[in-house]
Amino acid sequence: MVIETPERVPLEFALASIGNRFLAVALDHAIQYLALFLLYWAIISLSQGSLASLMNSSGDSFAEMPKWAVAVLIFAIFIVFSAYFILFEWLWNGQTPGKRLLKLRVIREDGRPLTIWEAITRNLVRICDAIPGFVIPVYSLGLIAIFLSPRDQRLGDIFAGTVVIRERTDEAPTFAETFSTTISDAAFSRVQKRFDSNFDTGKLSDREVEVVEIFLRRRWDLTERQRSWMAWRIALPLMYKLKPNYDASDFTYEGFLEELLHRFHSRRRYLN
Repeated sequence: MVIETPERVPLEFALASIGNRFLAVALDHAIQYLALFLLYWAIISLSQGSLASLMNSSGDSFAEMPKWAVAVLIFAIFIVFSAYFILFEWLWNGQTPGKRLLKLRVIREDGRPLTIWEAITRNLVRICDAIPGFVIPVYSLGLIAIFLSPRDQRLGDIFAGTVVIRERTDEAPTFAETFSTTISDAAFSRVQKRFDSNFDTGKLSDREVEVVEIFLRRRWDLTERQRSWMAWRIALPLMYKLKPNYDASDFTYEGFLEELLHRFHSRRRYLN
């Protein structure tokens, strides 16, 4: 899956395979059933029962439990099945224990991290995906939706606007490899004559530099008149703050912004 950012930078994501997703959800359900078994055992013990009586019962142990124990067990089942995926995906940034083990992650379709609302939506619709089973999820509808979806989305993903991707941390470049390559960011491309002056970029805030970067990155989408006006509009308050000395004969506002950005990042790398 390829997503293009507003800065026209393509981001590539490897979609998770059905096999990996099946193994991840199987591990998660195994954890859920283990938690429910331990809760059931604890409730039986608290209600003056025992594991032995549970195993030797004829199947009526649930009916013989006190009403408060039945109510607690039903509430626990609801919490485990409804909140497990929601809480883990929200708190672990799109991962559950099964997904973390299989190196999978849920993200939004635009490439941004999952929020609580997407986590709630995709997991409430999980009941439909699990049809025809609920106690033992079969995920027949979910599998059909994944096969029909170009982004391998089940019904919950379609409604929430999410996708499941496979993380490729082992393919990430090292620090040396990253900084040994040529910078391809359009914001650092010099197209104006170099601006020669002395000014202290330490007076600038990160937000001010971010505005300069955004302009230099998107200037190619502007007309010549819009580009000149925006450069003047952004540079003027920064020049008032930095008070640079310059030669008016070869000065351009866009060139000043280019020099400002380069000096700011050079200074930050030196300090770090």
